Amino acid sequence: MTARGLMIAAPRSGSGKTTVALALIAGLRRRGVEMRAAKAGPDYIDPAFHAAASGHDSLTLDSWAMPPALLDATLGRAAKDAELLVVEASMGLFDGVEGSPGRRGRGADLAARFGLPVVLVLDVSGQSQSVAAVAHGFATFDPAVRVAGVILNRVGSPRHHAGAASALRDAGIAVLGSIPRDAALALPERHLGLVQAREHGTLPAFLDTLAAMAERDLDLGAILGLAAPSPGPADTAAGPAIPPPGQRIAVADDAAFSFLYPHLTHAWRHAGAELIRFSPLADQAPPDDCDCCWLPGGYPELHAGALSAATGFRNGLARFATTRPVHGECGGYMVLGQALTDAAGIAHPMAGLLGHVTSYAQRRMHLGYREATLLADTPLGARGRVLRGHEFHYASVTDPGDDDALADLADANGTALGPAGGRRGHVSGSFFHAIALQDA
Repeated sequence: MTARGLMIAAPRSGSGKTTVALALIAGLRRRGVEMRAAKAGPDYIDPAFHAAASGHDSLTLDSWAMPPALLDATLGRAAKDAELLVVEASMGLFDGVEGSPGRRGRGADLAARFGLPVVLVLDVSGQSQSVAAVAHGFATFDPAVRVAGVILNRVGSPRHHAGAASALRDAGIAVLGSIPRDAALALPERHLGLVQAREHGTLPAFLDTLAAMAERDLDLGAILGLAAPSPGPADTAAGPAIPPPGQRIAVADDAAFSFLYPHLTHAWRHAGAELIRFSPLADQAPPDDCDCCWLPGGYPELHAGALSAATGFRNGLARFATTRPVHGECGGYMVLGQALTDAAGIAHPMAGLLGHVTSYAQRRMHLGYREATLLADTPLGARGRVLRGHEFHYASVTDPGDDDALADLADANGTALGPAGGRRGHVSGSFFHAIALQDA
């Protein structure tokens, strides 16, 4: 079947997009609608919640990092075998970076390219009729983006709802739901965003609560009816965002290593690779029958003591690295270094396969799109290849060591940031999260 699609967006972060998206997915799935989800922009955490609600992986759609053909193919994969595809925007609908039209990393880029009607989530706490002016501005800002209606969030009372809804109706904007203030609908957060879906023991019950809320407070029939048919091309023939780094890839996968994009793993499997999961927190080493090891990002700073004590993992990783490639992204890169200092200021020995030292004791946010030009052949690609991705971390390098750099970095505006990461023998890593090759 060919999915219809829509986008859940908001004027800013913190408006409740993820809660509304999950409620919509869970509520319509309860009614028997075959649901899929996708996330606009770089994000690992929200898609894991999408997957729990829909029963299927949520793919990344990034108009800045993904070449247009790959973006189209990924949208096609995300919508495959579904009745409705829900795309959750990031930040504000029109927030992004400078760049070519349609490649600014904005949710609006995707809404315009794929004809996705936008349902705007409006946090009305602290305002009433003025919300109509906000909605009107978003609805008229870009003729290529169609705001099909709004959902009012954090409504304080029936009177509060009536005032906001009346002003919106006068402005010709449909109200598709009204969600009351309810602390029970909030998801817990930590320093990189929401606490991971895999750490919520009560997530199924929470999703049931959201589904019930959706059936009570959202006009599910109207929302389903406004979704646009054929939101993207059915052709999924574009090559992988990044070619698989091996035939049998050992992938660290637990609460410390969970940030790996499904659009990459799907493409690697489609290209014929096998992914073999193992858990460093369970003191497991990469399996010997694999030909490459991938340490994704995650939260090693919250598990530094356990990782340091996992001698089976550390020794097995060292043996693996004597003959086969090992690559670490962000948290994986931190674990490949000599030591990681946790929030309490305690330094924990790490794998020691690269020379740097990282610390989470004095937190400083590093955030933004990055373009990386590889300085050597690595699991990410051959020397000279250009990739786009991002950084998002609070840890810092306190001792860079003396390894050769992995890549030269630039930000989204093309400003050079200098060499980054490290490589030694078969081992490589950096804080850079790769999304796609630019000639993919």
